[in-house]
Amino acid sequence: MPRTQEGLARLIEREGVQDPRILEAFRTIDRADFVPGRFRFDAYRDRPVGIPEDQTTSQPSLIARMIDVAAPGPEDNVLEVGAGFGFQTALLARLAKSVIAIELWPSLAQAATENLKQAGAGNARVEVGDGWAGYEEGAPYDVVIVSAAADEVPDALVNQLVDGGRLVIPVREPTGDNVYAFVKRGGRLERGRLVTPARFVPLVRRAAKPEP
Repeated sequence: MPRTQEGLARLIEREGVQDPRILEAFRTIDRADFVPGRFRFDAYRDRPVGIPEDQTTSQPSLIARMIDVAAPGPEDNVLEVGAGFGFQTALLARLAKSVIAIELWPSLAQAATENLKQAGAGNARVEVGDGWAGYEEGAPYDVVIVSAAADEVPDALVNQLVDGGRLVIPVREPTGDNVYAFVKRGGRLERGRLVTPARFVPLVRRAAKPEP
């Protein structure tokens, strides 16, 4: 069981992620800084960790596989839907030119912003908003990664993606949640490639968000 950042990097390498930039990001960004204090012991385990608002931060191997298939480059602009406490955001910030993360819950957006500041991720920012609508002000994006399961691919995310851009999203299906990787070509998404089955919290439209 990994108990260090290096241990996590070795774990995701064993899971098949070979990109040295992703491995180095896992060595550099300490997951323990992106989970509630009482769960710091669990930060180096390959498991989801609960965060406020009944949300979770995904297990490291799943995050790594989704980032790997999205293949963010150093000149890419990235949109992340579902910032949580900002761990995946910080990893993406190490790999891409800029990252905008959309978070439905203001309390999580504030926590993620503080965590990213502490991590020195100056090229990433968190906006409170509806993930279904994306973030038009920052478009177009080379990569969109969604960290919650949707019943369908939101049109806004497709529209905000550059031609040739990559979209990685969990889709809710009768058999469960399945992560798919899409590429946009000629203004439309090509048929998605199954990355992995997984389990995610639902992607909630702002209109359906419960009142605090």
